[in-house]
Amino acid sequence: MTIMDLFEHAMHERMVHEAPLSARMRPRTLDEFIGQEHIIGPGKLLRRAIEADRLFSSIIFTGPPGTGKTTLAQVIANSTRAHFETISAVLAGVAELRRVIQEAGERRRLHGQRTILFIDEVHRWNKAQQDALLPHVENGMVTLIGATTENPYFDVISALVSRSRVFQLQPLTEANLNAILDNALQDTERGYGNRNVRLDEDAREHLLSLSGGDARNLLNALELAVETTTPSLIDGSIHVTLDVAQESIQKRAVIYDKSGDAHYDTISAFIKSVRGSDPDAALYWLAKMLAAGEDPRFILRRLIVLSGEDIGLADPHAIQVVTSAAYAFEYIGLPEGIYPIAEATLYLATAPKSNSAGAIFAAQKLIEEEGVGPVPVHLMDANRDAKGLGHGKGYQYPHSFPGHFTPQQYLPTALLGRTFYHPSDQGYESQITERLERWRKLQAEGLGYDTPSDPSEKDEHADPPADSSR
Repeated sequence: MTIMDLFEHAMHERMVHEAPLSARMRPRTLDEFIGQEHIIGPGKLLRRAIEADRLFSSIIFTGPPGTGKTTLAQVIANSTRAHFETISAVLAGVAELRRVIQEAGERRRLHGQRTILFIDEVHRWNKAQQDALLPHVENGMVTLIGATTENPYFDVISALVSRSRVFQLQPLTEANLNAILDNALQDTERGYGNRNVRLDEDAREHLLSLSGGDARNLLNALELAVETTTPSLIDGSIHVTLDVAQESIQKRAVIYDKSGDAHYDTISAFIKSVRGSDPDAALYWLAKMLAAGEDPRFILRRLIVLSGEDIGLADPHAIQVVTSAAYAFEYIGLPEGIYPIAEATLYLATAPKSNSAGAIFAAQKLIEEEGVGPVPVHLMDANRDAKGLGHGKGYQYPHSFPGHFTPQQYLPTALLGRTFYHPSDQGYESQITERLERWRKLQAEGLGYDTPSDPSEKDEHADPPADSSR
């Protein structure tokens, strides 16, 4: 061994010793791995493939931070006879990928050895970069293991996903985290087994509660608590109290990427909770978004849309409440601006619901399919062409008649009798039904066409709008 090798070996040993606790305690084998029993429990497909070193198809691990995606990849690296390469999509590009592929080809040709390529945060690669990887996954030059915190069906190209098995990792349970915590306290080689650490029960519960199912978050907090606590002068013990634990992990991290799945999933849950008239769930998802730093204006815009889409004339005040809340927020800002947002959320969640305003989509669809019919002559503008063309002739001014209504044609002739709007039986809108049915009946009688056999039957073209929560 040369002097340079000795220096490199010493530096490597020092880096291992000085690595964060979460890195030192990373499981090295499947037996050390805690959690995710649904994919690596006894007898599960992935566990059998790893133990038999038969991982030939590419896989993608998806799940929240700290749930074991990178750890599982390293367990595979420790278990396989294949050459294992690791690159980070944050730091590496196509040039680095070319190097890996070239070396994989030489390795396969000279030694018949497979190459497993682990790409951390694979969703960070753009489409062109992922396309560059695709042919080498297709021809088996490399077996891909991708890790992502995002939904691979949205953030990884479909060609790669279709050639991979997707495994979803779940947040770790409290029992999982408890076992991980005990391992760190008892391990004499990598943890604190050689140090007299006394962890109070309430401190333990606080660390477990606020780690958010994230093992890395838990171990980082434990390390901070232990390393910053002065040992006892009597017995050298390190006493981690609740106060120390609270300082070490003051606030649970909210997993939220404003351009990622957490953003879309949370706003979807929020809107669907308001639509479903559950004010408690709506407040919960609102609190999550605000804690994660979501733009309150985005939330208010979504509530304004909801007031028309899901409440409408069942409560005409709904849109006034939420637009007033938006104005109030602009006037006062955060943190006090939370009040009008919460008030609007509660009002909309507890308001009667109707999606009848979606009738506009039925009218739009009819126009797309059949084109636009001509405006009846008596409805045309009489100010310009009344004398020469007779525009406006025969129009009857409704306010000149009893009840401010008189039967006359408003739709193109080919569409007489067609209905788009069907009021619900909720809130204020229930009051509309009686007079609208009366007007429609008088109009049908006056113009000589049949009224719909079932006034409550919705038009066949009235398809509901697509879910706009994403």
